[in-house]
Amino acid sequence: MLKGKIMSSILTNNSAMVALQTLKSINSNLAKTQSEISTGKSIGTAKDNSAIWAISKVMESDVAGFKAVSDSLSLGESTVAVASAGAEQITNILNEMKEKVVAATGENVDNAKITADVDELKSQITSIIAASQFNGTNLLDTAGNAGITVLSSLDRDSGGTVTAANITVASVDFEANLDLTTIDVSSSANADTSIAAMETLIQTAVDGAAQLGASAKRIQDQNVFVGKVKDAMTQGISSLVDTDMEEASARLQALQSQQQLGVQSLSIANQAPQTILSLFR
Repeated sequence: MLKGKIMSSILTNNSAMVALQTLKSINSNLAKTQSEISTGKSIGTAKDNSAIWAISKVMESDVAGFKAVSDSLSLGESTVAVASAGAEQITNILNEMKEKVVAATGENVDNAKITADVDELKSQITSIIAASQFNGTNLLDTAGNAGITVLSSLDRDSGGTVTAANITVASVDFEANLDLTTIDVSSSANADTSIAAMETLIQTAVDGAAQLGASAKRIQDQNVFVGKVKDAMTQGISSLVDTDMEEASARLQALQSQQQLGVQSLSIANQAPQTILSLFR
């Protein structure tokens, strides 16, 4: 029966070959670890892990999309906030006007002066309606726009199809719905008739302000939600592809020690032929 035997050869240094392969593997792992530490990415390219890399890139595109959604919501929120502030101010002015109308129903009052005051309040309301615009959009006046559509989300289904969701805010159109010409305090009789019209105007303003306030709150809440989703997705991407620096640091120290030992092992293996020479002395 033939038995295996260990032999020395001057043509083939098996020990050096094993030591060299081991050292190459250590150097490769060391280079990868150093790259992870320097870039901060454990998966920086598709060749590192194609599946995880592809998932992370899709998530990164969604994060970029949600940043645009957040900008759209912020713009919409500001637009509605300006209109809401104008509507609330108009409501306050109408309440003040109501006091003037009620006062004008008395017998011994100066209707001319009250009329002048009411006319000033009407002018102020008209001015507020015209000024309650943001970036050219005025939700208190439908001239040129009937409302706004705000991009509120990007929804991705299980098949990968992405659809956009929107929040629509309609104009309350105070320019048309607040008919200030119905208020006449030139006489007690006219003022008495104007009280009912005054109540209608106030109710219209209150309803409009409430509508705008509800829309502003919805947009604000959606913006907060989108921010949380964006942060959660960013954290998810980080957990997938970012380097665990504590682990990488420990691995680097171990690989550096292994590298030193590998170099020493290769050096020892390369000295084997010198040992063979001693057999011929």
